[in-house]
Amino acid sequence: MAASPDTLPKIGAPATRALRDAGYTALRELAGVPRAELAALHGVGPKALDIIQRALAEHGWSLG
Repeated sequence: MAASPDTLPKIGAPATRALRDAGYTALRELAGVPRAELAALHGVGPKALDIIQRALAEHGWSLG
């Protein structure tokens, strides 16, 4: 089942908080965002970035 483009993927509480604090509330909003920009957020690590990238790829999107 594909991740919903209207919610954030299940990536863990610290990463979810970091994304929400940065204004991201949906997977679709992460399409095209530079990986380094997300990696700079406290709580967003390599595992969360990989999950996000896989979820984006399900919709034909990717990180910038």
